[in-house]
Amino acid sequence: MDELTFHTRLHRPGAILDVGAHDGLLALPLSRLPGARLIAFEPLPSAFARLDAAIRDAHGGAIPPHVALHPLALGATPGRLTLSVPVLDGVVQEQWASAAKDYAAFASVAVERHAVEVVTLDSLALADLTHVKLDAEGFEEEVLRGGAETLRRCRPVLSLEVEERHRPGATSDVPALLAALGYETWFHHDGAFHPIAAFDAATMQVASPDPAVFAASDPYIFTFYAWPAEDSAAIRARLA
Repeated sequence: MDELTFHTRLHRPGAILDVGAHDGLLALPLSRLPGARLIAFEPLPSAFARLDAAIRDAHGGAIPPHVALHPLALGATPGRLTLSVPVLDGVVQEQWASAAKDYAAFASVAVERHAVEVVTLDSLALADLTHVKLDAEGFEEEVLRGGAETLRRCRPVLSLEVEERHRPGATSDVPALLAALGYETWFHHDGAFHPIAAFDAATMQVASPDPAVFAASDPYIFTFYAWPAEDSAAIRARLA
């Protein structure tokens, strides 16, 4: 199951948070869900420009009232950070843009750096958050820590891309943080959902942290899904 199907099946009207919206691949269809209010964050300037253009093009040339786009990063505390983006043979690898690592160890790549403003999810004071899509290239834990009170209050469902190549230990640390907030973490493989206890990073997620190395394990599972433990039975029934 992909992220859009997950969020569509579990859709409830309210705020949808897209963290790492890039150029709108998921932001655009999520914004069209009935009763949705999309809040999208994308700190990489080139990607944000395309995101802004895509939303405007889809809505007659203007950002609609139910969509808010922010060229900022979410984190554990407000401030500023450096977003590092590797460049291979002159091509900027936007999908590797990260605040969690600086790529200094990889001599084969050049690095573009951007200073970006950071805010916390909790600072948004959302009362109706129903969905979160999170793709922060190793910065997921900081985003969640900065939104802990919101998760406790609103109990949204989440889809997260979590990869060891961006942050060693992330596939255990992020689910542990979510568990402390009363969430279960699952992954989808071979047509079924499996609890995080069944995930084995040593066989299910093997890839180099070097952006110049493209080989990866088969399977390579990096999308995870989380939902409030108190709603687990009902949610799994809706996803079946």
